[in-house]
Amino acid sequence: MANAKIKSLYVCSECGYETAKWYGKCPSCGEWNTLNEELRETTKVSSALQQHRQKPSAIPLAISEISTEDEQRYYTGFRELDRVLGGGIVKGSLVLLGGDPGIGKSTILLQICQHLGKLLKILYISGEESKRQIKLRATRLGVDSSNIFVMTETDIEVIADRMQSENPDLVMIDSIQTMNNHQLSSSPGSVTQVRECTNILMRTSKMLDIPCIVVGHVNKDGAIAGPKVLEHIVDAVLYFEGDKQMSYRILRAVKNRYGSTNEIGVFRMCDNGLSEVENPSLMLLSGRPKNVSGTCVACTMEGSRPILAEIQGLVTNSGYGNARRMSTGFDYNRMSMLLAVLEKRCGYFFSSLDAYINVIGGLRLDEPATDLAVALALVSSLKDIVVSEDIIAFGEVGLTGEIRSVNHAALRATEAARLGFRRCILPYHNLKGLTLPPDCELELIGVRTIRDAVAALGG
Repeated sequence: MANAKIKSLYVCSECGYETAKWYGKCPSCGEWNTLNEELRETTKVSSALQQHRQKPSAIPLAISEISTEDEQRYYTGFRELDRVLGGGIVKGSLVLLGGDPGIGKSTILLQICQHLGKLLKILYISGEESKRQIKLRATRLGVDSSNIFVMTETDIEVIADRMQSENPDLVMIDSIQTMNNHQLSSSPGSVTQVRECTNILMRTSKMLDIPCIVVGHVNKDGAIAGPKVLEHIVDAVLYFEGDKQMSYRILRAVKNRYGSTNEIGVFRMCDNGLSEVENPSLMLLSGRPKNVSGTCVACTMEGSRPILAEIQGLVTNSGYGNARRMSTGFDYNRMSMLLAVLEKRCGYFFSSLDAYINVIGGLRLDEPATDLAVALALVSSLKDIVVSEDIIAFGEVGLTGEIRSVNHAALRATEAARLGFRRCILPYHNLKGLTLPPDCELELIGVRTIRDAVAALGG
């Protein structure tokens, strides 16, 4: 292939102005920092992609003629991870795994390699660590499969060619921010490099039908570093959540073309790597204090799984001119709304008091069904009323103080009974048609307003 005169162009994202040189200010529209490098002509194309481009045009097929009998998923050895992925890794898929530094991204990749390496050929490509460093970490984790092949490379075209020549069953890339395309003058990790390298990986993965798991770094806001289009290119985006100082990790899917985005996986970081937490509710409720006011258990739905979490509230006299509000694991604005409802509709005055909400275990509660438990925790701390250990509450609180119905009430109540709870405060409208297993010894207390819910506590 002949050499091209221009390897890359800088294109203004506002007006489309093109130039061979970068400017801080667009000469055409005058906007600042809008010139982005784009690859227009290349001097070299990887053999894998060149062969793909030389193939004849594909023939369109009727959707009824397309067979899915050969559809196969690779089970990772982690049921929690398989749940989040929708049943395993799909052949030819591109999965992006993000999370804070030190949270366990590289660890879980090697553990997946150990399980799948029993039957599959795996190519582990790292741009951050040397082969010796990877070997030392693999030894610590007990990873010794002979089907794992390690490669330290950052040139994306070399990687694409190696994927074709080696033809592995699974490819791991750690990480996409270290990969570079030598045809671009920008440094690795830049917006253009990340986008172009991901595009090459995506085309190679789809062409060879090889699943690929890509690690992505996150910025200070917690989002994947690089362009937002990166998340549109890949098939699934997984985030590791949790404080790296704590042992528990939550894996959540924010995009999944092959499954639900509502499922979560819970893991625990141990000396020998990540281990699954099959009963997250039991883990989140362990160490719960007894006979202490300001705590209530809520039930939230994460996909098809009900999870019980302890919510703690603290109301105390303010030492400042303005009352302080703080919320950890629960939406701050929703907490402010609940305080306003409690003050206006129930007569509990929080205006001159500091109020704090904390969800134990690092879990983030975004579902409105947890409103009732948060409100009861605040009232319990304010009036120093102890919420009994065998009480669980769920329900959405409206601005008029009413308790509105929630979905999956039967699943929530059944999970509560399984973990030993004996009384359940829930919306009155959810009692209609609610059926529990015959051996379920759970008393259902239907409430219409938040006043009724507080009265059910004896307050």
